[in-house]
Amino acid sequence: MKLPDLDVFQVIADPSRRKILEMLTEETHTINSLAENFDISRPAISKHVNILHDNGFINITKKGRERYCSLHTDGFLEVQRWLSFFTNYWRNKVNNS
Repeated sequence: MKLPDLDVFQVIADPSRRKILEMLTEETHTINSLAENFDISRPAISKHVNILHDNGFINITKKGRERYCSLHTDGFLEVQRWLSFFTNYWRNKVNNS
């Protein structure tokens, strides 16, 4: 099933996806180990993982029957580019005041 196209801010708008990203800063997780930390179904976590993966926030590596998730930079780079634009804007605005 093809997931809907989302921009990076729609991807990180969901609290469950943000929590998954935070968990992956500590260590690599399987989808099952991620699901143990939520009160939603494993298929729902799998859908969140797929959205994060499809938008460049995580890598998925298959080892045997398990799928391991780790952070990936692409999605974060797009967020950083957007934030940098406004950081520069405000810096220039303050310096020219």
